[in-house]
Amino acid sequence: MTLKTRFAPSPTGDLHIGSVRTALFCWLYARRFGGQFVLRVEDTDRERSTQESIDAILNGMAWVGLDYDEGPYFQSERFPRYREVAANMLADGSAYHCYCTPEELEAMRAEQIARGENPRYDGRCRERREPRDGIEPVVRFKNPREGVVIVDDMVRGPVEFDNSGLDDLIIMRADGTPTYHFSVVIDDSDSEITHVIRGDDHLNNTPRQINIIEALGLTRPQYAHVPMILGEDGSRLSKRHGAVNVLEYREQGYLADALLNYLVRLGWSHGDQEIFSRDEMIRLFDIEDVNPSAARFSPEKLAWINQQHIMAADIDILSEQLAVQYKRMGIDTQQGPPLKAVIDAFRERATTLEEMAESSWYLFDDVTEIDAKASKKHLRPAVKEPLLALRNHLAEQDPWEASAIHAAIDAVAADCEINFGKLGQPLRVAVTGGSVSPPIDITVELVGKDRSLERIDRALAYIDKRISGSGS
Repeated sequence: MTLKTRFAPSPTGDLHIGSVRTALFCWLYARRFGGQFVLRVEDTDRERSTQESIDAILNGMAWVGLDYDEGPYFQSERFPRYREVAANMLADGSAYHCYCTPEELEAMRAEQIARGENPRYDGRCRERREPRDGIEPVVRFKNPREGVVIVDDMVRGPVEFDNSGLDDLIIMRADGTPTYHFSVVIDDSDSEITHVIRGDDHLNNTPRQINIIEALGLTRPQYAHVPMILGEDGSRLSKRHGAVNVLEYREQGYLADALLNYLVRLGWSHGDQEIFSRDEMIRLFDIEDVNPSAARFSPEKLAWINQQHIMAADIDILSEQLAVQYKRMGIDTQQGPPLKAVIDAFRERATTLEEMAESSWYLFDDVTEIDAKASKKHLRPAVKEPLLALRNHLAEQDPWEASAIHAAIDAVAADCEINFGKLGQPLRVAVTGGSVSPPIDITVELVGKDRSLERIDRALAYIDKRISGSGS
């Protein structure tokens, strides 16, 4: 039988990074061993499932590039199949109708809690044969009351559960819709899923599902329950720890390969290696190497990994994605240098493409204001003559290239008996409006000749105001 994994999100919210890591582990395991990867949307909860969430799942999976061999399948399209299996179970006695009202169930739980017991269904309809007028029954699975279930987990090893601690769970609601535990068993069997890889919050569900599998005479898949992702403070990952919707990371200028690289390292490692390509992850990953301990999410580590991928990524791909960031900022990239040149200059200093766009806006748009702190520190009266001489020198430059610009700064600084930085930094403030940029010769080349001269003239006018006492 072909190895088969599946990713089965519920469309009741965004596709968050914890789910993406689970999908990644499923995808890698299938790809590593020549298997197949299935996408199934578990949308049986009619009240909470939304088309918006389905779109978020599909768009998120497309962005991170976790391609699936089958699907997407939708559980909402399989209700007749679930009802068929439930009817067979009622007929063979492995399931039964339960006519208990919500009020009766609540009273039962209250009595159990009062006795210091864990509240659970007590099986009072287990042997009932007569219906109750006016009540649409649910269907409950007749769980074994003795024995144990051993989950031979690929991450945690054997985990044992006593059947005496499991109650008769509902498998079909009164409205004829299936519950999670029931539909997942049927779907995994019908799809011939061989390996169920999911979060460890599902571990306690597994013995219930195994008992249904055994009752139906189905083949039990292998299970692997991966650890949770916690915030840096050790609490459950939430929005307060940063963006958790995977598409938010796309908006912030993270690369999909970098995000997957980071997520695969949350619970799995290969020696001391930190940076992985997709091909390397596929070649090296094994679910049995996943650590069962919870992993902690670090935005700083993700940013560092993203920067490493930016430095190594194909420049054409980066250009397309950087253009999206500029468009979001309302910047017309036709009015400036080629994006490939911008990437070459900024890729070693930007942790995200959003940061790259925000730190290079002055290459495409007018600098109408100069940072007050930078201007006060660097556009001082003493620099007027060197900056004016450099301006005149640069006006004669043709072609406009970084090497020639560097030579001009060098020459003027030597003539004025100041070091390179004493002239380069005022020039940087003049042409960028701030005190941070790539090397000044490259920056000035990218800004362009006409814009650079105009901005130097504006800086000289500012210095004149300081000299005359009319400026700060």
